[in-house]
Amino acid sequence: MTPSGRPVRVLAAAAWRTYRGGRLIATLHGRDEPDSHFPEEWLLSTVQARNAGREGIVEGLSLLEDGTALRDYIAADPARLLGEGRRETGVLMKLLDAAERLSVQVHPTREDARRLFGSPYGKTECWHILGGREIDGEKPCIWFGFREGVTRAQWAELFYRQDIPGMLACLHKIEARPGDTWLIAGGTPHAIGPGCFLAEIQEPTDLTLRTERTDAAGRPLPDESCHQGIGFERMLDCFAYDGGTEAEIAAKWRIAPRVAAETTEYTRSVLLGADRTPYFSLEKWTVRGTMRPAALPQFCGLYVLSGTGTLGCGEHRDALCPGAQFFVPANADPFALTADGGTLTLLSWRGPADN
Repeated sequence: MTPSGRPVRVLAAAAWRTYRGGRLIATLHGRDEPDSHFPEEWLLSTVQARNAGREGIVEGLSLLEDGTALRDYIAADPARLLGEGRRETGVLMKLLDAAERLSVQVHPTREDARRLFGSPYGKTECWHILGGREIDGEKPCIWFGFREGVTRAQWAELFYRQDIPGMLACLHKIEARPGDTWLIAGGTPHAIGPGCFLAEIQEPTDLTLRTERTDAAGRPLPDESCHQGIGFERMLDCFAYDGGTEAEIAAKWRIAPRVAAETTEYTRSVLLGADRTPYFSLEKWTVRGTMRPAALPQFCGLYVLSGTGTLGCGEHRDALCPGAQFFVPANADPFALTADGGTLTLLSWRGPADN
């Protein structure tokens, strides 16, 4: 496909993970499917998933409707599509639906990622809770941040003994409430609980360091699945041992939304802005009539969460329904989002202002 100035529809891309889930993602797309080992949908992804034992399988990369890989489409004219001076998107967006608790984990900061993995990106990320479901009578929750007083020596002892209840007890267990937004800086320990359905925006890597040496079913995992090739001691060094009370953790990392623009036709809410992280931003757009987004000097992504409508750009029309996603190029041609009589809800995201 030849690069152009109009928004381009992108197909859904699933990624295999060690945990199970994905039923709520299928429901959003209008399908009735059971949970599986494809619990994540990667949006506008130019990043390939990393899974030990599945190195020969390409997963997680987004395609356009004609089969062109999004990363190849961008590479054909990055300055036109991403913005002057940019060579890559600098961001990865996902939907995640967990039927099982994810392992206790941490992601490297940019500094650690450069030093340990030779990567220009770490994996600071942000969760926006979309909803969830009870699993075995348990409400959705997250484990987030060390409690006060947790030391590296204590954490290492729990890890080498594989005392998983002990590790969980070192973290705060917090209810996952729809509408909440959490920023997870590199170095912050965390785990997503069973039943969580969320949107995750992150730096564009799949660098995950896990402290549990078995999967959710109790099967042993290769060491590389845990430390990603850097060894366990250096993995333990990647944690930030700066715990606090639950109130302190929430005050620091839970982000309150703010309304950036509101008319009778639409509301544009900022879920995470550049004032909290330079790596990416996330908004929710609620369209009741017609919204004409302003052209931006960098690309953005769009994903329809609910409702139906139309995206119009010149003479071109795209139908909108839950699960539809679009790559919007930098300085895009004027386009409009129009709801079909009800309310159309979308997520919109961007990468770093400079990359």
